[in-house]
Amino acid sequence: MTTEQTFVVVGASLAGAKAAETLRTEGFDGRLVLIGSEHERPYERPPLSKDYLRGEAGREKVYVHEGGFYAEQGIDLRLGRTATSVNTSAGELTLDDGERVRYDRLLLTTGAAPHRLPIPGGDLEGVLYLRTVKDSDDLRERIDRGGSAVVVGAGWIGAEVAASLRVRGLEVTVLDPNKVPLERVLGTDVGAVYRDIHADHGVQMLMGTGVEAFEGDGAVERVRTSDGRLLECDFVVVGVGVKPRAELAAQAGLAVDDGILVDEHLRTGAQGVFAAGDAANVYHPFYGERIRVEHWANALNQGPAAARNMLSRAEPYDRLPYFFSDQYDVGMEYSGFARTWDRVVFRGDPASREFIAFWLAGDRVLAGMNVNVWDVTDPIQRLIRERVVVDDRRLADPDVPLDDLVPVDKGSTR
Repeated sequence: MTTEQTFVVVGASLAGAKAAETLRTEGFDGRLVLIGSEHERPYERPPLSKDYLRGEAGREKVYVHEGGFYAEQGIDLRLGRTATSVNTSAGELTLDDGERVRYDRLLLTTGAAPHRLPIPGGDLEGVLYLRTVKDSDDLRERIDRGGSAVVVGAGWIGAEVAASLRVRGLEVTVLDPNKVPLERVLGTDVGAVYRDIHADHGVQMLMGTGVEAFEGDGAVERVRTSDGRLLECDFVVVGVGVKPRAELAAQAGLAVDDGILVDEHLRTGAQGVFAAGDAANVYHPFYGERIRVEHWANALNQGPAAARNMLSRAEPYDRLPYFFSDQYDVGMEYSGFARTWDRVVFRGDPASREFIAFWLAGDRVLAGMNVNVWDVTDPIQRLIRERVVVDDRRLADPDVPLDDLVPVDKGSTR
């Protein structure tokens, strides 16, 4: 690519950092600017609720690249800077100090922000959210004091934080209005497995319970629940989901609906403007609909895909969604995408905490999750991608290798 061109990435996230890396490895030798509102260089988020939060891993573990990488690659890394507006007609964006930056291609990897509870006491000291490395540092400082905590929300962040708090020896209560943890994604049968895992580790699971208010004199001291209980605590962690950071895109006149709308090539409706990661609502050619995915693997892979398309490669992004979670001694991997399903088929006994769960519609697998069972992601993804017609009995039988359920002339698409 000509050195006269300028490519700008707004969002010094995992997706943004991997996009910048890919642009260089794919031969772009023009000016490359990576803008981030935080003062930390790009980092990964999974450790923030797990080993980094527990103090088992140092700060260097979270960073995407070593400190000298950006200078060595000729990437103009602007930290502590925010893009306030984009003029897509002029190919120019404005930063918070008034500087204007011209671009030939622009990638938005602006990520997501935690939903905040608009309830009484929400601004009390000790009501914490977890999104950034600073949030994780602040939460770890609270953990180091010991005591008791209430976790509001039993989604992935809430569940992982609750597990880390228990591993560190704190008393933990989890509140969620749903019947079981992770009900929206996993359903009641698999969600019940995670409810029992946490209960077995001493977490008080108050499912079907909402929160009305946080109370205390300057700092949170108790949580008032929707059923009238008062839960004494030393601090609270709120994990009730995130919303895409699409304000900059909306200001620029780009189409926004639960994220920045992009096609299968991660292109917005504006010439030369792309989006990837948590902020992007992407048309997925395999599913024939838009999907916005908030997990690590999506950012890891979508940023580089956007970078290649910025270089006019026209490669559709069609990877199947994939994510993982570790809670206590239970690890899992989930592949696929299921908004609704007919039934869940288990291979192995869920009570043993070693099993595979399959979500099916009709005679086809929509998604699969392996729990403490490893090296099965490839066949699970082939079952999904190749839309294999399956028999429930063979799917559930651990004596039938998963590879035997996939046509032998098909290759791995992982």
